[in-house]
Amino acid sequence: MIDLEKRTVPRRGLLGLSRDELAVWLRERGLPAMRARQLRRWLIVEGADSFAGMTDLPKALREELAEAFVPLETTVARHMQAADGTHKLLVRLQDGQLIECVLIQENDRRTACISTQVGCGMGCVFCASGLNGVERNLTAGEIIEQLLRLRAMPAAAAVTEKRLTNIVVMGMGEPLANLDALLEALQAATGKDGMGIGARHVTISTVGLPAKMRRLADLGKQYHLAVSLHAPSDALRTRIVPTNAKTGIAAILEAADYYFQKTGRQVTFEYVMLGGVNDSAADAEKLAGLLRGRCAHVNLIPFNDVSGLPDRGPSPEAVAAFQAIIRRRGVSVKVRKRKGAGIDAACGQLRRQES
Repeated sequence: MIDLEKRTVPRRGLLGLSRDELAVWLRERGLPAMRARQLRRWLIVEGADSFAGMTDLPKALREELAEAFVPLETTVARHMQAADGTHKLLVRLQDGQLIECVLIQENDRRTACISTQVGCGMGCVFCASGLNGVERNLTAGEIIEQLLRLRAMPAAAAVTEKRLTNIVVMGMGEPLANLDALLEALQAATGKDGMGIGARHVTISTVGLPAKMRRLADLGKQYHLAVSLHAPSDALRTRIVPTNAKTGIAAILEAADYYFQKTGRQVTFEYVMLGGVNDSAADAEKLAGLLRGRCAHVNLIPFNDVSGLPDRGPSPEAVAAFQAIIRRRGVSVKVRKRKGAGIDAACGQLRRQES
């Protein structure tokens, strides 16, 4: 008799197992723990796409692994490449859900922009990722697989590096709302047996969840923290970022200060500029007043068009004037270079759609 249930249940991706789960699976078969390190090295370091090619493992183990697992459980549903060398992947998860991730290439840097949730529940008014809300958190394996898929993309001709050099957790979702899975994935990327990406080359972006920011600070990691501020007052920020009603700017700034105190890492404050909404000289003065005296940097991000949203970008003159005011007040500031906008891969443009 055919076991239909067994046939229809997809095999789990090996990276979906934690180190402890994999160790237990091996121990139950009388195999040494060192096999777990070998398996993860083949997948994370070597980028193996089959168990058959893992030649330093016993043949019997490779066959059993192939029956029980798949090396990678995600698939690339769509691949787009922009003229500036940016790659965007639409990734299908085993349950049929979709996410997007991006590879940004410039000079000697290959930066992976990864997602942590299917959709986003923060509701920022300028962002495509939250248009349909949030479905679920990603597993650590699903986060790691984005890095592996992006690393496999062809390097642009002008890029000297072939490996991933940087990670920005700025894709779909609120990273700190899925912190445990993210930390496990980043350990795989930055650990000695991982992808060779230093912790200082990892940026975690958050809408501003003070308790989680403090927890991240207490871990003592050297990850860079970026806070999506987008407004200099609570009234305006709550219009742009609805979750601000529960937190408030003061609590977010206090948590950012705490992060700097614990890690010594300058905090970046991201500011999406919306034409006629938060791009006035008065807004710039208020923002500079909030951040002056702090070890802070401001990243100005002119709004990237999103189909279905009413906002428009600021004029070049407004951006230049805003930047000049902040700089005059003694706060570090720059305008983020736009990459991948031609394929809807720029800041705020990621969404779950196949066409």
